[in-house]
Amino acid sequence: MSEAPLALTRTVGALRIHALDGGSQRLDGGAMFGVVPKPLWERRIPADERNRIPLAMRCLLVETPNALVLVDNGAGNKESEKFAEIYGIQNAGAPTRLEDAIRAAGFAPDDVDVVVDTHLHFDHAGGNTYRDEEGQIRLSFPRARYVAQRGEFEYAHLDNERIRASYLAHNFDPVMEAGRLELLEGDAEIVPGVSYRRTPGHTPHHASVLLRSEDETACFLADVMPTSAHLPLAWIMGYDVEPLVTLESKRALLAEAAREDWLLVFEHDPLIPWGRLDPDAARPALRADDSPRAG
Repeated sequence: MSEAPLALTRTVGALRIHALDGGSQRLDGGAMFGVVPKPLWERRIPADERNRIPLAMRCLLVETPNALVLVDNGAGNKESEKFAEIYGIQNAGAPTRLEDAIRAAGFAPDDVDVVVDTHLHFDHAGGNTYRDEEGQIRLSFPRARYVAQRGEFEYAHLDNERIRASYLAHNFDPVMEAGRLELLEGDAEIVPGVSYRRTPGHTPHHASVLLRSEDETACFLADVMPTSAHLPLAWIMGYDVEPLVTLESKRALLAEAAREDWLLVFEHDPLIPWGRLDPDAARPALRADDSPRAG
């Protein structure tokens, strides 16, 4: 496979969007596909000798008339070598792959006005902060306003055994302590053209991000459908804390996406950054003409 580009660019109406390579990870394929048998999911994304599949940590940079918005930000650079080995995290040093990708899109981290967290798992919000050369935790985007769902922030602090490995406080508490984290509730406009859409199930307060401009819509799916292989309704991650809720989130989202011909943006697909649904497919699948490969 060729080296993946750091940034892929296209437009959504008057918005210019950049799919950023925020690094990669490898997670257990069985966990990523839940009850789906391995002979089925492995046709889509082959596993390595440890049963892990490659996954992108794709982030989205959105140029709006009023703000430069970053949606999710990868795993950051704060974790140990052991942590990176367990989760197969690549490109987690300093500068991170995400910093390089932002520059490849023509910007610097200091240019980001708003950071949007779809949820607060370490592979989505780890880049909110970074560890400097002296070991201090600092905000990665010093000029930015950060936004997250209020319920997600509260859920991240429950510290129960089922979820606590995914929530690392140094990814979000320093942002709150700095007075830079704004907590929104449910569906909400973040800036004109960019809004939260509740898509619970992976976590109870998980949200996707809608981009709307000039009668066009894109949806950054985050973990409601992490890869294009997760488009079929029953293909749901074992990581989801409420899989039957995920099912209904997917059902509603896909119906609207098909009806309005949305561009779907995949955060974890190792090859496909985005695509539109094929209206002639028997079950949800992408049209071949609008699904570029990232590597």
